[in-house]
Formats: sequence, C-alpha cells, structure tokens
Amino acid sequence: MRNLHHLVFLFIVSISLFLVSSQSLFAQGGDFEKAPPGGNYKKVSSLVELPDFIPGLGVLYVDPGTLPAGPFLAYDRDGNLVSSVYMVPLKDLNDHKAFENLNVAQQKTDHVDLYYNAGHPGVPVPHYHIVLWYVSPEKAEALKQ
Repeated sequence: MRNLHHLVFLFIVSISLFLVSSQSLFAQGGDFEKAPPGGNYKKVSSLVELPDFIPGLGVLYVDPGTLPAGPFLAYDRDGNLVSSVYMVPLKDLNDHKAFENLNVAQQKTDHVDLYYNAGHPGVPVPHYHIVLWYVSPEKAEALKQ
C-alpha cells in the first residue's frame, strides 16, 4: 500500500511538472537551451564522482543549492538541452515533504519518465528520477549509447 501511495504521489508530481513546464522559466534567468547553462548551474561531474556523460541521461548540470531534488539539466553530446531531471528521495516521500516551486524549463515537454534509483554519488539515498523529456522517446533512447 505504501508503494502505491508513492507511485500516486510521483504520478501527480510528474503531471504537475508536465503541465507547468511549457509555461515557466527558470527562476535564475539565462540561456538553458545549450550547455553550459547559465546561473548557478555546475557540471555534476565537477561536484561528485560521476562521468561527464551518463548513459541514458546525458551531461548533467545542477544548481547545488537545489539538491537533492534539482532540477538537473541534461544535455546531449552536441550540448542541446534534452531533459530536466528531479531526484526525489524516498525518505522525503515517506515524511510527506512538500516540493514546491521547483524550477522548470521553458521547453515543451514531449514525455515524462519516472523510475527508481537505489542511489549514486550526489544523491546516495534511494530515490525516484522524474525526467521531463524535451525530445522524442527515440532521441532519449539514443542517449543510452
């Protein structure tokens, strides 16, 4: 039952992010369509031990002040913004923590992925990735190589 509540919560968060993503700007301003993004965003590989390019996601940037949720901005090998990734710890879901006013990109969202991650450098606790893709599923799939 607890897992069902988590999935329902994450589904609602995903839909909410999807609905606002085509209307909002990142609060910091700047150009986010091409890497590197402006504002306080840093390449994740410069902050923790992760490769520059993460298969399935791309090159990630994050404003360290927004951790752990993000958004993490993901770019393809050509430096084009392909997605925004939110990382929501299970503990925060269990504690019913609110995530309000998360930054979103100005790009139109093509689709949303939601999946579990047991932890990795930067977000070492079990969490969910909520990925707002700005590219087609085929282009997202190509990032796995």
